[in-house]
This record gives sequence, C-alpha cells and structure tokens, in this order.
Amino acid sequence: MPTTLAYPPPPLSPSAVKNTASFIRIVTLSAIAGAAIASRLFAVINFESIIHEFDPWFNYRATRVLAAKGFYEFWNWFDPTAWYPLGRVVGGTIFPGLMVTSGVIYNALRAIHLPVDIRNVCVMLAPAFSGLTAFATYLFTREMKDESAGLLSAILIGIAPGYISRSVAGSYDNEAIAIFLLMFTFFLWIKALKQGSAFFGTLAALFYFYMVAAWGGYVFITNMIPLHALVLVLMGRFSSRLYVAYSSWYALGTLASMQVPFVGFQPVKTSEHMAALGVFGLLQLVAFTELVRSHVSSKQFQTLLRMAAGTIGVLGFVAVVVLTMKGWIAPWTGRFYSLWDTGYAKKHIPIIASVSEHQPTAWPAFFADLHILIFIFPVGVLLCFQTLRDEHVFVIIYAIMASYFAGVMVRLMLTLTPLVCVAAAIALSTLLDTYIDPVEPESTENAQPAAPATGPAPTEPTTPAAGATNNIGSTRRGRSTGLFGIDTRLAVVFNTFFLLLFFVIHCTWTTSHAYSSPSVVLASRGPDGSSSVIDDFREAYYWLRQNTPKDAVVMS
Repeated sequence: MPTTLAYPPPPLSPSAVKNTASFIRIVTLSAIAGAAIASRLFAVINFESIIHEFDPWFNYRATRVLAAKGFYEFWNWFDPTAWYPLGRVVGGTIFPGLMVTSGVIYNALRAIHLPVDIRNVCVMLAPAFSGLTAFATYLFTREMKDESAGLLSAILIGIAPGYISRSVAGSYDNEAIAIFLLMFTFFLWIKALKQGSAFFGTLAALFYFYMVAAWGGYVFITNMIPLHALVLVLMGRFSSRLYVAYSSWYALGTLASMQVPFVGFQPVKTSEHMAALGVFGLLQLVAFTELVRSHVSSKQFQTLLRMAAGTIGVLGFVAVVVLTMKGWIAPWTGRFYSLWDTGYAKKHIPIIASVSEHQPTAWPAFFADLHILIFIFPVGVLLCFQTLRDEHVFVIIYAIMASYFAGVMVRLMLTLTPLVCVAAAIALSTLLDTYIDPVEPESTENAQPAAPATGPAPTEPTTPAAGATNNIGSTRRGRSTGLFGIDTRLAVVFNTFFLLLFFVIHCTWTTSHAYSSPSVVLASRGPDGSSSVIDDFREAYYWLRQNTPKDAVVMS
C-alpha cells in the first residue's frame, strides 16, 4: 500500500538532500557563531572597549607583561603591587592558560601584519570563544542524538544568559575560555568511549591539560569522567572501549596537568583527585579479572575473585587512611567542603561565605539565566533514559551533579547551563522530528474487513464494551504510530517556535540590561528615562596616575 503523506516533500534526490543539509549546517553554524559573538558586544557598544570587574584587570596586566616581554619574563614575573606588601610570584600562583591564549592570538595577528592592541584582544577573547563553545556543544549533542539536536543546542548555548554572564566582551576571566574547553573535553571523552580510541583519549587528555592550565574548575572534569566510568562498571558495561579511553585519558592527562606549577603534585596528593586515581586502579583490576576469567574455570574464578576483592579492598582502604593520617594525601579544601555542607564556610571560613558568587542560587536566578529551558531539560534527560547508551549515562550523571552544585553556589550555574542546553535541544529536536515528519500512519478505514461468519451464531453473549476493546487492541497492533493531517503539526511547530522566540527576546534583554555593565563604569536612568554614565572610578584612577609617583602606595 502506498505511503500517505501529510504534505509533499521537496522533489530532491537523496544525494541532493544530503549535500543541501550539509551546506545548511555549515551556514547555520557560522550564523550561530556570529550571533553568539554579537550578543556579547552590548558592553562595547554602550560604553567602550574596557576590561570589566577586578580580577580581569589583574589578568590584563599579566597579559600585557606577556605580550611586551615574552613568555619567560611573564613566567618569572614578580609583581610587587599585588598582595602588598608581600608581592606576588605570578608564574607559580595563577592558571596561565588565559594569558597564554591571548598572547598567542596577539602574536599570530602581528605575524600577519594586523597590529591589534593587546587590550582589544583581551576584551574580545570571551565573545570569540563563545562561538567555539557553540561548535563544541554541537559536536557533543550530535554524539547524543543527531545533527538537528546539535544545531539546536548550539543556538541555545550561544545566547543563554547563564553562559553570557561570564563571557561578555570585557569579561576577561578564566571562564572566558573554560566552558569551551569543558564541552570539547567532554566531547572527546564520549568520542573515545564510543570508539575505544586511544587517539581520542589522547586528545581528551591534551584538552584536559589546557583546561587545567586555564581554570580551577578543571576538578569538575577530574571527577565527572571517573564517575561516569565507575557507573558504567557498576551497570555491568565494562568493555575494552572503556578501558582504553579512560586509561589513555587519565595517564596522559594527569602527567600533563602536573606540569602546571600552580597544580604541581596535587593530582596524586589531594582528595579532590583521588576518585580519578581510584577508578583508574579499579579498571586495571576489572581488566585483569576479565583476563583471568578467560583462563580458569568458573568455580576457580569465583574463589579467586572473592579472595582478591577482599584483600585489595582492605589494603586500599588501609593505604588511604594511613596516607591521609601521615599527611601525604591532603584533605578536601574548604571550598569543596562548602559544596557538600552549605553551612561549613559560614562557620569555619567566613571569607569564602562572604563572596556573593558563593551564595546559594535563588529560584528566580534559574529562570533569569535559563528561561524556558529549565522546564524543558528534564524531558531531554528522560529521553536519555529511554535509550540509555553509554553516552546517555554521562548526560544523566552530569544533569544530577550540575543541578545540585548550581543550587548550592551561584557561580556554578555556569557548569549547568551547557547541560541544560544539550538536554533541552534533545527534547525539542525529538518533538520537532515527530511533528515535522510528513508520513501518516495507516488509516483504520483501509484495514481489511473481517470475513463474515458461515457457522451458527455464538451461544455466549459478547458485550459491546468487550467487542470494542478487542477491535481497538487489534487495530493498534496492526498499524504504526503517527499523526493525521497537517493542522496538528502546524499548531505544535508554531507554538514551539513561538516559545523559542520568547527565549531569544528574554536572552537579548537580560544580556543588554543585566550582564553588559562594567563594574568600573556605572549606568543609571533618570525619572524621565534619560540615561547617564557615572565614570568616577576611572576618573579617580586617572587622577592618581597623573598626580602620584608610579611606585606610590595608596591606603584605602
């Protein structure tokens, strides 16, 4: 029987459809990158090209030293003006990835005879990397579902306020490049796991090293990937693919991360990194167990397994306890304790609790930063439960952990936003795939009528309800699922795009009004709606620069 269509598809051959789809994806990704960059330029348009906040100013000063004097001078730079009167050894007390990235871009532009000022490179670094983040999110979501979901996730992360809040033009902080590295490292991990590829595992280790050099939040990756591997082992999904991917990532990534002076031997001496080491050891034991299983009988294997598991478990626990008591393994830091015990910082480390970024997240903040996505992303997580491949387990774990941490600390909304965009894109893509599909199910009217009965009538009476139930059941078993007509399709698709349009309007308004004002320049509006700019901070700094010696110390 011919297939019934709700509307005629375009008369194109499969090869033409494939080529057209590839071209549209490239154009769409380019447009998404452009929109992501443009949406972060409100600060430059409304004010000027300046560095925001306070930490970014130190990062800018360090980058100027790198650009003017070279890498080694920057690495060995002693800044007497920071942490006065002690001073600061910059190379050993910072994550240098941000400054090195800006320095490389600055020198590359000068090499092709584009004399851009280092300040403009620093101001535009975060918007530029937001385009790369959109591409990385596209790649990650494509591994979860398909290209259409990937494009939707790229659109969402490109303009989501939860990410824009730390990546507007002039926000020259570590998070400017860290979210791109986070998503690209996760993409490479999923790719390595799906293919069992040491090559992709090595690439994941290299980008993990870049992440370690860029942001202290690398610990999130350090614990997310081991947690994913552990859950797969507990689910009985250990495979050679998991072993190869994790071993290559952990061995090379740990050695590389120890090359950052500020990190040093922390990967093998602090509690935050012990989970990764423990899972690495567990995978070696499981792999060895599988090898032994293939060489001995089942009864002997069970005996050896019990003895080995008990012995190794006791020895490992005793070793961790002894090393911790001896001081070889450092305990959790106060900042990490405050994630699990929300009252810990207030009692023991008030300076951490006093930082506004470390406060619990208010419910309105979730809606302000994520808008309708906060309601859609649970559907995407639920859809991952339906298929539950190895990569979907990662999304589920990421959703649980990031949701908890984002509720405990405002700053960690930054790590939740990419996952929300991915899960929401999976849900929206599934919805649109269902309602845009033109194929209609087989109509019940086309079903073959039952043959008339030739024998005598049945002696047992049949109730109408029972007969109707049987007919519905048989009909449902005999036809495929789907939608009839085009009116329902148009209604759902129109409402979906209407909601997404409201999301775009909300993101634009929030970005332009809430997240694009430098802390050193204040803007206000009068009763008549007129705007005024208060530039007292920079005027005071300029007065100090002109009227005090260069090495003067100002007590405030």
